[in-house]
Amino acid sequence: MVVSGRQTGRPTLEEVAARAGVGRGTVSRVINGSPRVSEHAKAAVDRAVAELGYVPNRAARALAGSRTDAVALVIPETEARLFAEPYFLDIIRGVSAELADADKQLLLTLIRSDKERQRFEQYLAAQRVDGVLLVSVHADDPLPDQVRALGLPAVLNGRRTEAEPVAYVDSDNVGAGRSAVAHLADGGRRRIATITGPLDMYVARCRLDGYHRGLAEAGLAPDESLVATGDFTEDGGRRAMHELLERSPDLDAVFAASDVMAAGARAVLRASGRRVPQDVALVGVDDSAVARHMDPPLTSVRQPIEEMGRTMARLLLQEIAGASEERHHRVLPTELVVRGSS
Repeated sequence: MVVSGRQTGRPTLEEVAARAGVGRGTVSRVINGSPRVSEHAKAAVDRAVAELGYVPNRAARALAGSRTDAVALVIPETEARLFAEPYFLDIIRGVSAELADADKQLLLTLIRSDKERQRFEQYLAAQRVDGVLLVSVHADDPLPDQVRALGLPAVLNGRRTEAEPVAYVDSDNVGAGRSAVAHLADGGRRRIATITGPLDMYVARCRLDGYHRGLAEAGLAPDESLVATGDFTEDGGRRAMHELLERSPDLDAVFAASDVMAAGARAVLRASGRRVPQDVALVGVDDSAVARHMDPPLTSVRQPIEEMGRTMARLLLQEIAGASEERHHRVLPTELVVRGSS
């Protein structure tokens, strides 16, 4: 290769492609580990790389392909909520591990105001990252569509609606509610209440749907006085539990749509003189450290949170590498973990 009349001696991507008898894009896909390459082409590229002594230059690759080797993980929550909820930390752990294996940089972004949202949209428009992962997205959030409109790959944690057009990784939230209620009903509970998440989130509506299906399958009639809306926070769980006890003091079980809300409910039950599980059985969702450290330990529906983070990052990396044109939709299974609270 010659630059300004000087021989650099450094082989180029084009020279590797010519030696291998393939296109430049095929060489790029092989170097980036894309599965969308035939074994024959991969072998030819590997042979050409070895013969020419080609070494990928990350900076040159980034400039040539408008790549930054950075991925944004967007959480539209405050720092207080981020660090108070094990769910977010487990997602971050899974995403970080997968990106580290791929030698990609993680940019963690919290969006707490309209001003911060506008600033982040400008950041994306400047093509500062190769793709975006979004967590805790509400039904009316336009950000996933804005990301796609900019031509950036995006993967959601959860989804906004059943017909979510953007790629996502979710867990079986309907199944979570069904299994929790089935467990409580099998234990003889008949006045089973629920504390939902915010109902502008599809995950919360799915868990409420699972709760209602579980009641129907157990032959129990629905009762709206046994449903209180929370917000996935401990304070929200406290407020909802107070509301339930005022409306239905004879309740004998509670399905809280998160472990953190269950912890808030547990504090209110204790203050009201209700024993767990003797008087009121309690079940949460997430199977987080919160569940294991409660007194008594909390029965909880486990969702593979860290694996969800890894899967999100893996799908995004495939999109960035051009390995897939389709929008991936993955739903991972949940599992009831029975402990002393029920």
